[in-house]
Amino acid sequence: MKKILFLSLILAFSCSKDNIETPTLNVDSEIMPLAKCENGFADIYPCNGYDLLAHISTEDLDPTTTAFSNVEGNDSWGWTDSTTNKEYVLMGLNSGVSFVDISNPTEPIVLGFLPTATVNSDWRDIKVYNNHAFVVSEATSHGMQVFDLTRLRNVVNPPEIFTAETTLSDFGNAHNIVINEDSGYAYAVGTSQASGGPLFINIQNPTNPVIEGNFVEAGYAHDAQVINYKGPDTDYASKEIMVSSNGERFGTNEVVIVDVTDKTNPIEISKITYANEAYTHQGWFTENQRYFIVGDELDEVDGKVDKTRILIFDLLDLDNPVLSSEYFGPTEAIDHNGYVKDNTYYQANYTAGVRMIDISDIRNKNLNEIAFFDTYPENNNTSFHGAWNVYPYFESDVIAVSDIERGLFLIKKSE
Repeated sequence: MKKILFLSLILAFSCSKDNIETPTLNVDSEIMPLAKCENGFADIYPCNGYDLLAHISTEDLDPTTTAFSNVEGNDSWGWTDSTTNKEYVLMGLNSGVSFVDISNPTEPIVLGFLPTATVNSDWRDIKVYNNHAFVVSEATSHGMQVFDLTRLRNVVNPPEIFTAETTLSDFGNAHNIVINEDSGYAYAVGTSQASGGPLFINIQNPTNPVIEGNFVEAGYAHDAQVINYKGPDTDYASKEIMVSSNGERFGTNEVVIVDVTDKTNPIEISKITYANEAYTHQGWFTENQRYFIVGDELDEVDGKVDKTRILIFDLLDLDNPVLSSEYFGPTEAIDHNGYVKDNTYYQANYTAGVRMIDISDIRNKNLNEIAFFDTYPENNNTSFHGAWNVYPYFESDVIAVSDIERGLFLIKKSE
C-alpha cells in the first residue's frame, strides 16, 4: 500500500489541474520485470517462460479496506483506451471492482474503485463494450452496474471511489455477463430470472440498457460466449450464435448452442454432453470458430479425473457437435476460466496458476503445455485457491492474472 500511496503523491504534483498524465506503454521498449523467470522461479513463484512484471495485493486494490476486511479477488478483464492507447485492468473483488492503469506495467497505478451495488460476494464478473464496463455479481439484488471507463483519463488524486453511471436493477443477481461487442448485446447468465437462462440486454446505448428477451428453455447457463458467426458451418453464416456452458451440480451438464439473432425468438440448434461430467463451467472458441474448448470445474474435485482436464468440441457442423478430444494437464489442480489468443489457450488453473497450452495442432488432437506462471506457490492441490481468471488480449502482450488470495499479477513472456 505504501508503494501505491507514494506513486499517488508523485502523480498529484506532476499532473495538470484536470488530467493526470501517466506514460503510455511503448510495446517495443524494454521492460525491466519485477522478477525474471530463472531456474524455474520468478521470486517465490514457480514459472516457465514468463516473467513477473508487477503484483498488487487484494488489500491495495481496494482503498476502502480496513484491518478487519477480508478482501478476495475473482474475475478480471481489460480495456484499452483507443484515444490514448493506455491499457487498464478491471479487477474484480468480493467488495467491488478496482481499476488499474498498466501503461507502465512494472509500476501499475490503482486509479479507483467501484464498490459493490449491494453487499459483498465472492462472485463478480466484468466485461467491456464501447468504453463502458458492465459489472454483475451473485450479490443479492445487485443488478448490472455500468461504468464509463473514459473517466479514468481524468483521475487527479488516485485512488478515487467511483459511482456507477447507472445500474440496471430489473433482474437480481447474476453469475456472469457475456458481451458480443459486434452486436452491442450483453447476456446476463445464471440470473435469478428465466430459471438462470440468459437474459438478452441491448447495450448499444451503454447507459440505457434494455432487456429484450431471454431463453428460459436453455436451462441454467453458467457462462457462455456469443459471436457473430464466421465459422465453417455455412448454414449459420452471419448469425449471432451463443455457445453456453450449462453446469448443474447434481443435474445435467452440457454445452448448448443457440441462435440468438432474433432476441424475441431464440432457437436451440443443438446440445452435447460428455462422459465423467461434474460441472460444465466455461468455454471459448478457437479463432477459426471451429473448435470450442471447455473446462469442467468439478470433475477433478469429484474424482472423475485424476489431472486437470479440458474438453475440445468440434463444431464443424453446429447441428451435430462432436467431442473431438480431451487434454490432461500435469497437475491435479482445478481448471477455471480459459481464453484463446492466436494458437495459445490461456487457462486460469486455480492452485496451478495460469497455464499456456499450444493449440496449433488441435485438428490432430495434439495439445501441449508450453509455459506457466504459478501465482499460488504453496501447492497444486485440488482446491479453490489461486488463479481465478486470465486476460491475454492486451496489444502489449502483458497478461493480467487475478488471484483469489494474492490479487493482481502482471506477467509477460520472457525475452
